[in-house]
Amino acid sequence: MRLLDGKVAIITGASSGIGKAAAQLFAANGASVVLVARREECLKTAVQEIEDQGGRAIAVVGDVSEERTHDEAVAAARMTFGGLHIAFNNAGLVGAMAPLAEIQPRQWSEVLAVNLTAAFLGARAQIPAMLEYGKGALIFTGSFVGNSVGLPGMAPYGAAKAGLLGLVRGIAADYGANGIRANALLPGGTATDLAGNAAQREWAAGLHAMKRIAHPEEIAQAALFLASDMSSFVTGSALWADGGNAAVKL
Repeated sequence: MRLLDGKVAIITGASSGIGKAAAQLFAANGASVVLVARREECLKTAVQEIEDQGGRAIAVVGDVSEERTHDEAVAAARMTFGGLHIAFNNAGLVGAMAPLAEIQPRQWSEVLAVNLTAAFLGARAQIPAMLEYGKGALIFTGSFVGNSVGLPGMAPYGAAKAGLLGLVRGIAADYGANGIRANALLPGGTATDLAGNAAQREWAAGLHAMKRIAHPEEIAQAALFLASDMSSFVTGSALWADGGNAAVKL
């Protein structure tokens, strides 16, 4: 039996990187997946690739900072696949990079909207559907930035990612007795569109004990653990998948 047989999962930021890798892995493990992102053509490609491998997937095009996107994703999960059991709230944005005093309020708000408020909006829409089923697993993509280190020019991003830990603890406290689990996944540097150019990736690799950055598929495997019953007694926690980044700093 596959780890997610019979389950339905929403994955945001699913058009590329960690989200796309997770969508493929979850589908390969039996889940029906709802892929959410802004880039329609990339989403269509991701859905087609999953279907070509015998999986079940649909796309919802939308901005995760808007409430209606999450409402549409949950409605699509219910209508197409019959419910919702897993949500991987993964979409993120680095945003403007500058020393804090040079960050404009609108730039601060944009970064928090995509990285933190969108997580709240997602959970707010997803939890009622999970309560109908009697249990569920929510996963939020954080970062080593803001949790084990601060990086120059990234105070808004770090603040947003640190805030996710408070969010998952609050959800765990509110809904643990109802069978709803919530955890943060804290990747190290990962080879995605957010990782920068070759020089930036090489610099990031040096921050890790393993002296490399992750492949998206490696982070997706950690997300699969948190989504599955293998982590049935894990909630309100942060899982480091960071190649030893935090270990060499704390």
